[in-house]
Amino acid sequence: MAAAPETFREDVFINCPFDDDYRDLFRALIFTIHACGFRARSARELDDCGQTRISKLYGIIEESRYGIHDISRTQLDPAHQLPRFNMPLELGIFLGARQYGKPEQRQKKVLIFDIEPFRFQKFVSDLAGMDIHAHDGRAEVAISRTRDWLVNVTRSQLPGSKKLIRWYHEFIAILPAIAGELDLDAVTASYFDFEEMLLKWLENIKGGQKLKAG
Repeated sequence: MAAAPETFREDVFINCPFDDDYRDLFRALIFTIHACGFRARSARELDDCGQTRISKLYGIIEESRYGIHDISRTQLDPAHQLPRFNMPLELGIFLGARQYGKPEQRQKKVLIFDIEPFRFQKFVSDLAGMDIHAHDGRAEVAISRTRDWLVNVTRSQLPGSKKLIRWYHEFIAILPAIAGELDLDAVTASYFDFEEMLLKWLENIKGGQKLKAG
């Protein structure tokens, strides 16, 4: 493995579903990470046809000290009647890097989400004994638990959960207007466009210039 990049201590890898049903939770995780002063990383940030998906993931995981892994998507795919195993695979890669990697890789910290407590024991029993958190499918719960986890693993003073949840709802309310000014669709905006809109909004609100939804 190469030496850890300068952003290693700021980067938080998000391993989660990318379908429409998960969009709100995915965006809530991105929001919380950036609002707390860290940098969200995802396979969605790369679009290089010359690089396989697994190679992209190896690189992002190597560059990220922190990882948030949602293993809640266990239902069968309606088209093929098979479950999706990408999330457990990526969690395994992250845990393997922490176990067998160079010293900086062994500093990795992980947050694992499922939709309800202890359900994971029925489909991935090897994780028994790990502290897995339930988000109940709610963005507000995911925000609160992600924030608390970041406080614990970084020993940083971060905005409180109530403030982050309030900011999140304010941002989501104004997002269509922000996107419209850029000729973008708030729902279908790319990962990069969403992140850029979020960072600009956070820069304004943290600077005291509170934006209001139109």
